[in-house]
Amino acid sequence: MTVVVRPRATRARRRAVRNGARDRAIGARTVVIAIGGNASYPPTIKGLAEEQLALMATAAEHLVTIIRSGYRLVLTHGNGPVVGNILFRMAKTADELPPMPMDICVAHSQGGMGYMLQQTLANALHHHAIDAAVSAIITRVEVNADDRGFAEPTKPVGRFFAKDEADRLAREHGWQFIEDAGRGYRRVVASPNPIAVLDLPTIRALIDAGTIPIAAGGGGIPVVRDADGNYAGVSAVIDKDLTSALLAADLGAETLVMLTAVDRVALDFGRPTQRPIDHMTAAEAKRHFDDGQFPPGSMGPKITAALNYLAGGGRKVVITSLDRTCDALQGDAGTTIVP
Repeated sequence: MTVVVRPRATRARRRAVRNGARDRAIGARTVVIAIGGNASYPPTIKGLAEEQLALMATAAEHLVTIIRSGYRLVLTHGNGPVVGNILFRMAKTADELPPMPMDICVAHSQGGMGYMLQQTLANALHHHAIDAAVSAIITRVEVNADDRGFAEPTKPVGRFFAKDEADRLAREHGWQFIEDAGRGYRRVVASPNPIAVLDLPTIRALIDAGTIPIAAGGGGIPVVRDADGNYAGVSAVIDKDLTSALLAADLGAETLVMLTAVDRVALDFGRPTQRPIDHMTAAEAKRHFDDGQFPPGSMGPKITAALNYLAGGGRKVVITSLDRTCDALQGDAGTTIVP
């Protein structure tokens, strides 16, 4: 497997790059933090809104610590568990209510999760007497209609199923499933590469106004452009780390932080020879990737996103857990990847 670096540019993509080049100063102390979908919806919870709000409130306290350290934040988040549950819920009620297409389901998850993160972070800022606004943005992201990701679904969404239930759902709905790390079977959907964050000017305006944007939730709502310049949604879920890398590069952000369940990247993960990595160059990360150290269902997408961001002019990538983020930004935790 080879690293997939930036797809070819479209007019929208070139416009976004020009916007980023026009005002690189926005990157000073600006950090894009990509929060994983499982951070607010781990497999251990029932899925109640109260559970998700409690988890996000904990995350908000860590984010406040980062803000107090002098960083300006741009937040993104995953939606894999949530959008999968929305799709499953619609399949269960399809006889009574017409199902919505997948791009609208992504928008539903983006709005709901963005609202909860906005609410909990705003409350935390108020509690700590920090005068800053938070705004969640419904964000569209352009993809290529001929991206091979449409023909090879790879993005896991929703809950875990036993094999017999996964087989039944596959027969009834035509869904595709993969076994996920021995924990059961999850549905996989198309996941094309992002090529342009269409709402970049709005995100930039919020940052300029001192507002903390929550953008590109779930990787963004996937849309394609036709010959007349019109956009239409497509059935897919974009990888949020790839979109976060694209957004961070276009903003000229100082650092891209990708949060995960472990505090550092490791070689030979899960083996007796496992060893953590504190620091890598992009060349070292690519070599380890090509050697199979970072598989697609594990750290692979994050390493690909890191290399994309650095290739686009980014300065530093940090991969760590939420509770170690502030330390990692100071170089005292996590894995740092530089050009």
